[in-house]
Amino acid sequence: MYRLLQSQGELRERRQQLRHPQYRKPELLATSPNQVWSWDITKLRGPIRGLHYSLYVILDIFSRYVVGWLTAERESETLAQRLIEETITKQQIEPGQLVLHADRGAAMTSKSVSQLLADLGVIKSHSRPHTSDDNPFSEAQFKTLKYHPQFPHRFSGLSEANQFCRSFFHWYNQHHHHSGLALLTPEQVHSGRTELVLQQRAQTLNTAYLSHPERFHRPPRPQLPPTAAWINRPTRANDEASLIEQESLSQRA
Repeated sequence: MYRLLQSQGELRERRQQLRHPQYRKPELLATSPNQVWSWDITKLRGPIRGLHYSLYVILDIFSRYVVGWLTAERESETLAQRLIEETITKQQIEPGQLVLHADRGAAMTSKSVSQLLADLGVIKSHSRPHTSDDNPFSEAQFKTLKYHPQFPHRFSGLSEANQFCRSFFHWYNQHHHHSGLALLTPEQVHSGRTELVLQQRAQTLNTAYLSHPERFHRPPRPQLPPTAAWINRPTRANDEASLIEQESLSQRA
């Protein structure tokens, strides 16, 4: 009987089962600052066990520049709205210019944040559930924060957490020579000073070579930073489709 039903396409699951939707893998490309931002929320330990503060961070994936951050006593979609709107205004983002990527936390997927992004002309993007690799830039930045030598085990209060983060993000943006940016700082890349800094490095290397050529196998050249930043770079088979999609997003911008 079951073979006959299957041959006629009549055999199916009859139990009440939850069917999970198929989530598309995000594939985002940035070739200059303020094209793709990534944002996330992490917890900072408070003075006693079980008490945490929330740190909101918005990061430009091309320059690794922290464009906005906020510390608070809780995770709130209202605070997320305020941070996103203030940061977009500060960076002078035009409608259709930006893709804002996040995971699927409560604040990230809230209707109020989605409505704000729609009103501002920002394209939203979300990670697949339980897939941390879909938000690698924010995860890496949080690791840099929490492995910093001066990062405390606990914060005595929200004011101390805010003071530490202010100092840390100033260092991170202005003075941290990022290994993923050919040892440029995020501020140098975000402000468009990459070529100037590379020219200065080339002059310094050339002077060193002319002074002591015996120390070099060949004339040294400065390391070049990457020209693109990907979240989930597509496989070779999907390159063409992804590039077409990115071109359409650029035309909309």
